[in-house]
Amino acid sequence: MLQKFVIRINEKGILTRDGDFRAILEPGRYRFLPFGGKPAVNIHTQDTAMLTEPLVDHLLQHDPSEAKKHFIVMTLEANEAGLRFENEEPVEVLPPGARRFIWKGMKNHRLERFDIEAGAELPGALAARINPATPKNRAVQGLDGVLFVQVPAYHVGVLSIDGRIAGLLEPGLKAFWRFSRDIRVELVDTRLQVMEVSGQEIMTKDRVGLRLNLVASWRYTNVLKAFAEVGKPFDYLYRELQFGLRAAVGTRSIDAILENKQDIDEMVATHVRAKMNGFGIEVGSLGVRDIVLPGEMKDILARVVEAEKSAEANVIRRREETAATRSLLNTAKVMEDNPVALRLKELETLERVAERIDRISVFGGLDQVLNGLVSLKAG
Repeated sequence: MLQKFVIRINEKGILTRDGDFRAILEPGRYRFLPFGGKPAVNIHTQDTAMLTEPLVDHLLQHDPSEAKKHFIVMTLEANEAGLRFENEEPVEVLPPGARRFIWKGMKNHRLERFDIEAGAELPGALAARINPATPKNRAVQGLDGVLFVQVPAYHVGVLSIDGRIAGLLEPGLKAFWRFSRDIRVELVDTRLQVMEVSGQEIMTKDRVGLRLNLVASWRYTNVLKAFAEVGKPFDYLYRELQFGLRAAVGTRSIDAILENKQDIDEMVATHVRAKMNGFGIEVGSLGVRDIVLPGEMKDILARVVEAEKSAEANVIRRREETAATRSLLNTAKVMEDNPVALRLKELETLERVAERIDRISVFGGLDQVLNGLVSLKAG
C-alpha cells in the first residue's frame, strides 16, 4: 500500500523501514511502497537540536559527508563550558562534555568555548549579555551552570572557590562558571556601620542584676585579612563586645556604675580594640545606651534619692533661716544705737501697713499713730 509523506520547507525527515535508518529527506512530497520494510518518516524542525544522538554518531562514523550536510556538530571537552549562539544571539549554556547536533536551516549557529580550568569568571560583557535580570535579554537555557553576582556600590564581594578565599570583587555585575567547583560570594559593606548589643542580663559585683544595651560603630579596614583570620568577622566582633561588657559590669558595684557610666564605655572599648587588633576591623565610638534596673531596685533607689534630696532641702532651709535671723539681729543693733535709723524703720513699717489698707483715719496726729504702732522700752 502506497504511503504519502509531506515535509514542509522548514522541516527535514528521517526515513526508516521497519525501524532501521534509510535516509534523511529534504522538504518535499514523498510516496513509498512497503517493499523492503514498512516505511516511516520522523519529521524534525530545522534549526533545532537533534535528540537522537546514536543516529548522528552512525552518520559521523559511516557517512561523515551526509552528517556534515545536515547537522552542525558541537562537542565540548571535559574542561570546557560552552555558549551556543543563534544568529549571534546567546541561546544556551552547555556544560563540560556536552554534545549538540543542530539541524542546518536558515539560522547561523555558533559555539563559543571557555576553558573553565583557566578561570572561573566570565567576561564582563558576556555576563551582562546573558544576565536573566536584564529585561531586554533573551531567555538563555542552562543558566543554572552560571552564578550571577551583583555587587552594590560601597560594597565588595568576598569570593571563595572550593572553600578558599580567591579575592575581592569590586562593585558591578560578575558571573562565574559553577561547573566542577563550589563558588560562593559574600557581600561586605565597607562603610561605617552600627552594631547593637541589646538585652544583656549581667550581675554587678554586689549581685544586682542589670539589663544593658550597648551601641558601637565599626568598619572594615582590610576585608581580606578579616575573612582570612576569622570565619565570621561580624559574629566575632559581637561576641567580644559581649565579653567586654560583662567584664566591665561584673567587676563594679551598682553605685559605681550609676555614678560614672563612662568608665564602662572606656573599659569595653579598650577590651574590644585590643581583641580586634590585627583582624582588619576598626572599632570607632562605643557606649552603653541604656541601663535597666530591676523593679525592686528602682523603688529602693527612688527612696534613697528622695531621702537625699529631702535632707539637702532641710540643710538649705536651716541655712536661710540662720542667715535671716543674723540679719535681723544686726539690724536691731544698728537701730538701738541710732534713733534716726529707728525712725526710718518705723516709717518703712508704716508704709507697708498703709499699702494693705484702703482708708486710714488718724486721731491725735502722726505721732500718736507711730506711738500706737511701735512701743520701745529702754533696756
